[in-house]
Amino acid sequence: MKKNVPALLTLSAIFLLLIPAAAFAQETVPTLTLNLAAGQEEPEQVAKLLEILFLLTILGMAPSILLTMTSFTRIIIVFHFLRQAMGTQQMPPNQILASLAIFMTVVIMMPTGKAINDSALQPYLNEEIGFSEAIDRAQVPIRTFLFKHTREKDLSIFYSITGEKRPETKEDVNTMLLVAAYTISELKTGFTIGFLIYVPFLILDMVIASILLAMGMMMLPPAMVSLPFKILLFIMVDGWSLLTGSIVNTFQ
Repeated sequence: MKKNVPALLTLSAIFLLLIPAAAFAQETVPTLTLNLAAGQEEPEQVAKLLEILFLLTILGMAPSILLTMTSFTRIIIVFHFLRQAMGTQQMPPNQILASLAIFMTVVIMMPTGKAINDSALQPYLNEEIGFSEAIDRAQVPIRTFLFKHTREKDLSIFYSITGEKRPETKEDVNTMLLVAAYTISELKTGFTIGFLIYVPFLILDMVIASILLAMGMMMLPPAMVSLPFKILLFIMVDGWSLLTGSIVNTFQ
């Protein structure tokens, strides 16, 4: 069961993002019961109940799944760098940024989620394949996504830490180590994009500070004067549309 935990995490993430509501209305899903006698008469029913209970336990790790196995990490880091660079304090609020990041994550992960839904979830709900086979099929799309955005160097670091044997092919890569390496890669990418966003606003701050110094207005905070100009610059270049489109394109 332990070797299937990463795949269950994957399947749980798709449950959170992309499972159609109709999937929960399947009549074949067994009901929970504490009647041990009935369980002894129907061992297959008990096995299904254990699978559901284990899956519900994994769903408790939903925040970690969202942060480490999707595009959410990169997006939220870029948004916070943008807010710091503009100097708008708590505007937009954290709730707005997080909500926008979640919706963008859903859009970006839609192809991966659809692949898992078509190849693993729906066949399992229709009783065409077993639980183990559904888990194996669910791993394929999400591992493809993770490999696409994970640097080899970051993956190598975690193999050095754990002391595991280096894999010869992608199929041999441990999913847990892949997720950890993907998170590190996303942090670096997010900080890189954040730096590129920060530079233009920093230059504007320096220009405003130089002008105020030349005019002898040393008591006037440069940040207060540059703030409306930075907001104006961001509006003129249609910043939100440009930024969100650019972030989404980095995952193509």
